[in-house]
Amino acid sequence: MKQTTNSILMIRPVAFRMNEQTAVNNYYQKVLDGLLPATVNAKAQQEFDDFVNKLRAVGVDVTVVDDTLNPDTPDSIFPNNWVSFHENGDVALYPMFAENRRVERREEILDQLEEKGFKIDTIVDYTSAEEDGFFLEGTGSLLLDRANEKAYCALSPRADEELFIEFCEDFDYAPIVFEAFQTVDGERKLIYHTNVMMCLGETFAVICAECIDDKKERKMVLDNLKDDGKEVILITEAQVNNFAGNMLEVRGAADKRYLVMSAAAHTSLTAKQIEQLEKHATILSSSLDTIEACGGGSARCMMAEIFLPKA
Repeated sequence: MKQTTNSILMIRPVAFRMNEQTAVNNYYQKVLDGLLPATVNAKAQQEFDDFVNKLRAVGVDVTVVDDTLNPDTPDSIFPNNWVSFHENGDVALYPMFAENRRVERREEILDQLEEKGFKIDTIVDYTSAEEDGFFLEGTGSLLLDRANEKAYCALSPRADEELFIEFCEDFDYAPIVFEAFQTVDGERKLIYHTNVMMCLGETFAVICAECIDDKKERKMVLDNLKDDGKEVILITEAQVNNFAGNMLEVRGAADKRYLVMSAAAHTSLTAKQIEQLEKHATILSSSLDTIEACGGGSARCMMAEIFLPKA
């Protein structure tokens, strides 16, 4: 199985703003005082368009779908939380913590992918877990090492352990479960999504090991990465706060590898970390300041990787 793809799905926002329903456990979100909602959305659209242009310029195949005004979906810009696409033609749909994020799941988005020639065989639907208050938010909660058939998951209110195990059984992944924390007002609180503190590339992994407070769990996670021959690049919690964990490796023209991140993440990295990363992939960064502040997510969250076969 391939770890990286040339094809990604992105959703262009029409009414982007800070989502009050997700702010209860996403401590990265901020209110941008003094900005009208229309201004916030216009800034987010500009950042989105610039980002897409940069990806396309290096040969990444980006499918852009416009969001709709109705229903109200302030976080639709982060599609990787509700859907994942797999090489065997499977599509997984995930249960979402925030009620207003559940309506982001739109069948016509899958129809558009099929129109583009992608082949969808089976839809594996976990969304009924929402009724019982259990959640697993796609590749925000799950970090898939597709090549080594391992899935990493930092448990949180948005990542239920039993659902995670069920996913791993359905998709033949070995589950690697742990808890990751951040300091909020002097208290250690669970990080809402695994992909904020960790990124898995083909030959490397970026991880904030200091977020994993339990030493045994930390060792277990790092051992798994090293056993699979990945170079482990450690980042700090301060860098996590700048979304340095929220990166994604993609392929551009001629199969060239790019490591995609925000400008804030890029700026937060040390010269040594950049040197380590550039041995594996070329860094591609774009300014996502408004999206990061209001959405509490960054570059990785905006890209749903498409591994589906072509019809």
